[in-house]
Amino acid sequence: MLAAFCRNAHYLPPKGAQTPWVPPGRDLSRLVRRNGGTMKRRISTQFAAGMAVLALTAFGCTTTSGDDADTDAVSEFTQADQDEVLADETTGSDMASLETIYFEFDRSTIGSDARPLLRGNGDKMRRTGGAVRLEGFCDERGDEEYNLALGERRANSVKQYLENLGVDSSQMRTLSYGEAKPAVAGHTEDAWRYNRRVEFHARK
Repeated sequence: MLAAFCRNAHYLPPKGAQTPWVPPGRDLSRLVRRNGGTMKRRISTQFAAGMAVLALTAFGCTTTSGDDADTDAVSEFTQADQDEVLADETTGSDMASLETIYFEFDRSTIGSDARPLLRGNGDKMRRTGGAVRLEGFCDERGDEEYNLALGERRANSVKQYLENLGVDSSQMRTLSYGEAKPAVAGHTEDAWRYNRRVEFHARK
């Protein structure tokens, strides 16, 4: 090992030597050419790597922009859907909350206690534009044919009153069930008073 060290000792730069230092017996021009080629290869490799990074970055930006656009479109579509569903739910809720109107025995005229309820129903119908079926009913007294006619008169009285309030007549249809489908079972005034009525039912 000592001999090998001695043979190569002259390749070590002397203390205080200027850089770059060329060992004795080495060709400076060959060393420069070799180092220059290595440098060129390094520069070429670094340049190629840099171009690859730029290409990937540009591709990533383009993809992100497209994804953002798709996300925005989906968000807008979803919001529109939500607004439409909310409007439908609000309309359905208003129409389901329309008040039932009650009548005196053998009468089809709108009583004073029913007028505020009809005004409230009319406001909701004008606001929503919803369509309803006005169903007229009677108590069990009287024959079937008479009660069917009385139920129809009650439904038409409600319809006319709402038209006078500004509700479009096309929003309303009338139907009479007569004494069928009592709201309360019984054979006394406590039941009959709830069976003489007109109900509001939303329709398509």
